[in-house]
Amino acid sequence: MRDTSVTEHHGLRGRLHTVIAHPRVQTGILVLIIVNAILLGMETSPRIVAAYGDLIRLADTAILAVFVTEIAIRLFVHRARFFTDPWSLFDFAVVTIALVPASGPFSVLRALRVLRVLRVLTIVPSMRRVVGALLGAVPGLLSIGMVLVLIYYVCAVIATNLFGAAFPDWFGNIGRSFYSLFQIMTLESWSMGISRPVMQEFPYAWAFFIPFILIATFTMLNLFIGVIVDAMQTVSEAEHADTLDALDRTQEHIEADVHAEVRALRDEIRSLRTLLEARAAP
Repeated sequence: MRDTSVTEHHGLRGRLHTVIAHPRVQTGILVLIIVNAILLGMETSPRIVAAYGDLIRLADTAILAVFVTEIAIRLFVHRARFFTDPWSLFDFAVVTIALVPASGPFSVLRALRVLRVLRVLTIVPSMRRVVGALLGAVPGLLSIGMVLVLIYYVCAVIATNLFGAAFPDWFGNIGRSFYSLFQIMTLESWSMGISRPVMQEFPYAWAFFIPFILIATFTMLNLFIGVIVDAMQTVSEAEHADTLDALDRTQEHIEADVHAEVRALRDEIRSLRTLLEARAAP
């Protein structure tokens, strides 16, 4: 459970904070999220809906009521600080979408109810770390993406000029060339589906396709993976450092307590010795 506020709560707010932050409560919320995900999947089956539709909708409404109550309690406990935590804002947005009437112009939002399943990311710490690492890798991914777009644009212009007249469905304009190059980059039927037919008309087309695959697929995509792995490692190292810092602080507190106890024991021994000497004096 994320602690939106670092301040200590008192009174009713403190008691409610203790309740919603309790591990058993968080586990219960996680179980309800999983059950809700199963119910939303069951709603996609006409046969199941025909047999248990009313029961499914009743259970979905009850679970949604629990989610709304939890969000309301967190808003009451954390107040304005609730909106400074990105994970809390995500929970709020997901639950709010479920409250919008799924009729009229908002009927499309009915399909977005499944976003409630993503609340698992905000509760399970390991998943939250993965998402945090991915968000931390966004700047690096954007830089690599910009380089990839430039490569795509250059190759799309070349492919359109070279192969557009003979293969208008694949390379007739920039847009079609972009899509065909994306298919080639994913290695989906690139050889038999595109490259070999083009090579029948242009025997030296391999000199274009192979360098493009080497650059776009094996180099740029591996750079994406490298940035994500580096971000994950950075998050892991930061958490390890935080753990070590916490252990060091705990050890310092223990050592301070031990020193205090030793000093107190020495003072008691000194006092006892002084008392015994005073009694032994004539």
